[in-house]
Amino acid sequence: MTTATIGSTSYTVSLQNGRHEFLSDEPLEKGGADAGPDPDELLESALASCTAVTLRMYADRKKLAVAGIEVTVKLQRVDKKTIFTKSIKIHGNVDDAQRKRLLEIAELCPVSRTLMNEVEIAGTIS
Repeated sequence: MTTATIGSTSYTVSLQNGRHEFLSDEPLEKGGADAGPDPDELLESALASCTAVTLRMYADRKKLAVAGIEVTVKLQRVDKKTIFTKSIKIHGNVDDAQRKRLLEIAELCPVSRTLMNEVEIAGTIS
């Protein structure tokens, strides 16, 4: 569970999840202080980090010669559709078949699966 708290000035949000404290903010051009990633960047980060960890776990389990993994995610909104573009670079000695399998595994990360499934958001206010 994550809790977001914002005061009465700017758009800097304090986020706490019980183990970590971090910030989110809007960029300067949107009136924020740019003190942290904006909400869309946090969503991109969630997908990128989940993909990287999932690939690392798979590579370790299969003992693939993967020295490093770099995942870049870009979020775009086009009409009523949200498009995530994910670019993955595998550093190491892996062949084309292994790269193909790694791309398949990347789609199985929990955040990818959440974003590809039907999502329901229930809210309350007090």
